[in-house]
Amino acid sequence: MLTGGEVAALVAAVVWAVLATFMCVALVKLIKLINEATKVVSDLGDRTPPLLDDVASTVERTNTSLERVEEITANVQASSEDVSTMTALTRSVVTGPLVRVASLSYGVRRVLGRRRALAVVRGRRRKANR
Repeated sequence: MLTGGEVAALVAAVVWAVLATFMCVALVKLIKLINEATKVVSDLGDRTPPLLDDVASTVERTNTSLERVEEITANVQASSEDVSTMTALTRSVVTGPLVRVASLSYGVRRVLGRRRALAVVRGRRRKANR
């Protein structure tokens, strides 16, 4: 039979064997994980330069579009200034003569109104004098 020390040594050997097996399994899984991570990083490194090139070309196209928008904005601003100038010119050309025509028509109406009033007064005087 086995003595107490031998049983303890046997139990310790079995525990160490089980522990070593678990450690080996864990190390194998860790090595697989590290290999997969290496592949992902390598893939990412391979895909990054084309993506950066695409981003750079997109930024260039966006800048070109923004320059066009700036040109359009400048043209719209110039056009609105031209329209404003034309509106002011038209107002000054049209309102000046309109004011004069209105003044003239007012004066003519007043004169005609006074003439009618005088004609009525003269007509009454003539009737009164007869």
